[in-house]
Amino acid sequence: MNQAVQAEKPAAKRKPKETGVPENTQYLHPLMVKNYGDWKYHDRPRPGVLHHVAHGGDEIWTVRAGTARQMDVHTIRKLCKIADDYAESRVRFTIRSNIEFMVSEESKVAPLIAELESNGFPVGGTGNSVTMIAHTQGWLHCDIPGTDASGVVKALMDELYDEFRREEMPNRVHLSTSCCEINCGGQADIAIIVQHTKPPVINHDLVANVCERPTVVARCPVAAIRPAMVNGKPSLEIDESKCMCCGACYPPCPPMQINDPEFSKLAIWVGGKNSNARGKPTFMKMVASGLPNNAPRWPEVGAAVKNILTVYKEDARPWERIADWIERIGWPRFFEKTGLPFTKYLIDDWRGSRANLNASTHIRF
Repeated sequence: MNQAVQAEKPAAKRKPKETGVPENTQYLHPLMVKNYGDWKYHDRPRPGVLHHVAHGGDEIWTVRAGTARQMDVHTIRKLCKIADDYAESRVRFTIRSNIEFMVSEESKVAPLIAELESNGFPVGGTGNSVTMIAHTQGWLHCDIPGTDASGVVKALMDELYDEFRREEMPNRVHLSTSCCEINCGGQADIAIIVQHTKPPVINHDLVANVCERPTVVARCPVAAIRPAMVNGKPSLEIDESKCMCCGACYPPCPPMQINDPEFSKLAIWVGGKNSNARGKPTFMKMVASGLPNNAPRWPEVGAAVKNILTVYKEDARPWERIADWIERIGWPRFFEKTGLPFTKYLIDDWRGSRANLNASTHIRF
C-alpha cells in the first residue's frame, strides 16, 4: 500500500493568481526588448523627440505628446489609430500623462508629429521645458476634493502651451496640482494646492446615522476631533485651536463639510525637487495663499504661475532648477523679483513644525 501511495503522481501545484502590474516586456517595441540595457547614447533631435542608438547599431525614435490624464474612450481610440497608422502600433504613457510613440525609422517621425498636432496633441515636454502637470483625481474620483485638479491643469496648460512645446527654460520645470491639502500631487517646482481656511461645519443631525465616530476621531492627524453629545444625539466636536483645516475628516464623515465657496482657496508652492541632480532633494515652500477658487479657468492662479515662470526664465542661470535659483538669490529677492506679497500666512507656525520639517514629508498650511 505504501508503494502504491508513493507511485501516485503528485498533484499539480496551483498557479499563483497575479493581480498586480503585468510583465512590461510584452508591450515594449521589439527594438527596445532586443537592446534592453545596451544603449550606446541618446539625444534629442528636436523638442518632444528622443533618439536612442544601441551598441549594435539599432536606432529608435520616441515622439512624446501631451494628453489629458482623464480621457474618454473616443480620444483613446483616436490615439490608438494614430499609433497603428503612423507608429508601428507601440505606445506607452509617462508618469505625467504624456503618451510616447516609438518608431524604428527616422522617416516616420515627421508624419507622426504632423498627425498628432493636427489632432490637437502637442509634441514636447522633453528637456528644459515646462512638463505636463501631474495632478490628483479631482471631482471625478476623489472623495475629498476642494476643487477640480484636472480643471486647473487644463486651464493652466492652455496658458503654458508654447512652453511645453519648446525647450527654453533654464532647466526642466515640473508642475503639480492637488485638489486637497493631503497633496497627492507630490513635490514639484511649482505646485497648486487647495487651501481650506476654516474648520469643518458639522451637521449634528446626520453624524450619528452616517459616521463611525471612532474612525473619524482616529483620522485627525492633530487630535482636534472628539466625541460629543449635541441636542441629545451622539455627535462630534472640533477643537478649532488645534484644527489645521486639512479636510481628512470629511471622507469618513460627510456631515463634517469643509468645502466652502468663500473659504476654500488655492495656494502656490515652489521649490520642490525629488532628484539629487546638482543639488539635494528639497521640500516646497508656500509663496502665495488665498487665491480665489474660480472655476472653470482659475485666472488668478494662471497669472501667478506665469509670473513666477517668467521671472525664473529671465533670471535663473543655465541648469538651475527653481529650488537652486531661489537658494542662490534668497527668499527676500524672490519675493521682490516676482512681486508676490509676503504675509504671515506663508510662515509655518504650527507648534510641531520643528519636528515635522526634520522628519516628515507632509505638507501643512
